[in-house]
Amino acid sequence: MSNNSKDLIRSMAIIGSSQSINIIISVFRMKAMAVLLGPIGIGLFGIFNNLLSAVKTAAGLGIGKSGVRQIAISKGDHQVLSQVRKVLLIAHLIQGTIAMAAVWIFKSKISSWLFGDNLYSFEVGLIGVAIVLTLISTAQNTLLQGMRRIDDIGRLTVYGAAASTIIGLIFIFIFGIKGVISFILIQPLTMILIALRYIKRLPKPDNGFIGLLDIWNTWKPMAKLGVAFMLSGISTTLTLLLIRGNVTQELGLEATGLFSAAWGISMVYGGLMLGAMSSEYYPRLAEVIDNQKASSKLINDQMQLLLAIGGPILYVLIALAPWILIALYSAEFKSASDLLQWMIVGNIFKFASWPLSYSLIAASRSATFFFVEISFNAVFLFLTWFFIPNLGLEVVGLALLLGHIVYFLFLLIITTFLGNFIWEKLSIILFSLHTIIGFFLLWLVLTFQVIGVTISLLLAFILGLYGLRIVLIKIETRGKLSKILTNFFILVRWPLKSKSN
Repeated sequence: MSNNSKDLIRSMAIIGSSQSINIIISVFRMKAMAVLLGPIGIGLFGIFNNLLSAVKTAAGLGIGKSGVRQIAISKGDHQVLSQVRKVLLIAHLIQGTIAMAAVWIFKSKISSWLFGDNLYSFEVGLIGVAIVLTLISTAQNTLLQGMRRIDDIGRLTVYGAAASTIIGLIFIFIFGIKGVISFILIQPLTMILIALRYIKRLPKPDNGFIGLLDIWNTWKPMAKLGVAFMLSGISTTLTLLLIRGNVTQELGLEATGLFSAAWGISMVYGGLMLGAMSSEYYPRLAEVIDNQKASSKLINDQMQLLLAIGGPILYVLIALAPWILIALYSAEFKSASDLLQWMIVGNIFKFASWPLSYSLIAASRSATFFFVEISFNAVFLFLTWFFIPNLGLEVVGLALLLGHIVYFLFLLIITTFLGNFIWEKLSIILFSLHTIIGFFLLWLVLTFQVIGVTISLLLAFILGLYGLRIVLIKIETRGKLSKILTNFFILVRWPLKSKSN
């Protein structure tokens, strides 16, 4: 019986269900924003979010990622854990305040850089306030994730998304495009207020005074580890910001809105799967990373579950991309369907890459992790920057796909060399199968749409059954639902075997 698989499946079920609700909320939110604001408003929202993410990532110094690891390995020592908790909040508050001041001082220059004029300088300045709020929320989430409070993270995700969407849309309805910045501010604020409820349920930290020396000694190793994660994160965010700026200048703000729509759908689904993975997987991997056999098994388990569960849904997204864009946004966004389909195929490599990349974080190999992240950003930015003027918006999808392929190959070589990962047979089968089918379906839907849609949905159903079968074999549960599903596979003459690979 695989405890790893059971815990990972439970985590993915909880976070996945909460993220599914979050997606429904996001669908409603983006649909409302698209109707109220159009492509220009969606493009503006995307640029503001990118700016927030870029500065927040820099100001956070990667302490969110290193903090999860530090909390996970400190849970057995209440005094050390208490000190880490306090330093996390203090550090994020101080770093966020410094970032807020910097953004406000340079707001006019930032606005001119992003938009070509000072029209949005005040809104850019308010992004600084959102940075402080976002970093405080990050500290809270780091604590919950490090303590593996999966249920609380799931509830926080749903309640926070619902509250921020309702309040934010009210502002947009009243103020129109000027209400976009209010939406940006409301999202982290609601998360902070709701998270306080779940933080109070944790064991209370020591009430003892923490001096400057203690703060420094706790903060320094986390920052030292986190700075490489920060640099890799900001490089990705800045890459997106540069690409959005380039698309805006070369093709117009409407094209940026189309890119934002396709990117948003691709990232929402990818975030659903990968967010569900990291909540349980990352702190668990940090605890066993020094045991090569255990860590390799855990990495293979996670990769297999991601591909088995997530892969078939990619085929549905490839098939229905034009209609998904219309349903989630409006008919104005249908022309982004080709771009979205290229992005979705890239998610196959993303699903295979993330379990490997977390092994570098868990092992504190920050410099190596940074190098691999740069490889993706370099390919993505280079191809987009130089080929957009001649090939148009669709080249962004191709550049993203090639970036994910390079990223995966680098990770595979490095983690294999370090001994953190050894392929299992099932991992090879799933990765090869989804890669071949993904490229085949992409070609088919772009060349013969009706046939491509039909075959994509058929293969999604068949591979969905195959993925479900793998999950049942790996978790080996004896519940009522499991028994029903097991009997179904017996009925269709595809009985479960005792081993998954």
